[in-house]
Amino acid sequence: MSAPTAPAPAHRRTSRARTPVLYAVASLGLLVMAAPFLWMALSAFKTKKDLTASPPVWIPGQWTLGNFRDLLDQLDMPRYFMNSLIVAVLVTVCNLLFCSMLGYALAKLEFTGRSKVFGLVLAALMVPGNLLILPLYVLMNKLNLIDTYAGLVLPFAAGAFGVFLMRQFMQSIPDELLEAARIDGAGEWYIFWRIVLPLVKPALATLTIFTFLGSWNNFVWPLIATNDPGKYRLPVALATFANDPNRTVGGGNGMLMAGSLLIVLPVLVVFAVLQRHFTQGIATAGLK
Repeated sequence: MSAPTAPAPAHRRTSRARTPVLYAVASLGLLVMAAPFLWMALSAFKTKKDLTASPPVWIPGQWTLGNFRDLLDQLDMPRYFMNSLIVAVLVTVCNLLFCSMLGYALAKLEFTGRSKVFGLVLAALMVPGNLLILPLYVLMNKLNLIDTYAGLVLPFAAGAFGVFLMRQFMQSIPDELLEAARIDGAGEWYIFWRIVLPLVKPALATLTIFTFLGSWNNFVWPLIATNDPGKYRLPVALATFANDPNRTVGGGNGMLMAGSLLIVLPVLVVFAVLQRHFTQGIATAGLK
């Protein structure tokens, strides 16, 4: 006869009992967070009747692409999309380049005033971004960069958060590895491009997501720095359309939902492509 199975410890039984409750709470939180996005996505395909229905209708009674067609007819969406894409890509590339270079210098190079420079980076993190809008506008206006791509990109070409993030990740790279490369005759540029950057791919992916998301959704600065409708970005163009008194209430709301969905989709694509490196970066940061 086989020996009787010992009962599970009390803490394991308690943990198993709590698991369904934790899943229920997590699912409820996910539903609360996702509800506005689901409402927006479903409303983009609703007819005017469903949009103005009372009580509100979640699932469209009749699915339609009319909101997207009307939006493309009334707004030059391809131009606004390209404006947003060009600025977001340039801002992201500049941050990846400059923040990684400065992060490498602060983490692995010895130079006079390094701690003071890092202190300035930390101080910049504590300054609210809205306080810089007026000085930035005066500076861009003095340089005649209002209504230009340069005026939209240069103020955000490097950020304190990106420098801090790259510096923290690069500090985890063993100094012995870099010293061995220097002994073999490798220069600092070679070490930076061929050794350091491949080792911090999770940090680069994390910085890419945050920077692209922040630049793509940036509204206040493009609204201030662009007066030419041809230079409008998607959030500004959509907000201008939302305040247009000539749009109809029902159909206009449907077009707003369609436009909002189009704004969100590129961010979802970027996150889907880089999510593996992003989650790896979060896990790595937790181990430090």
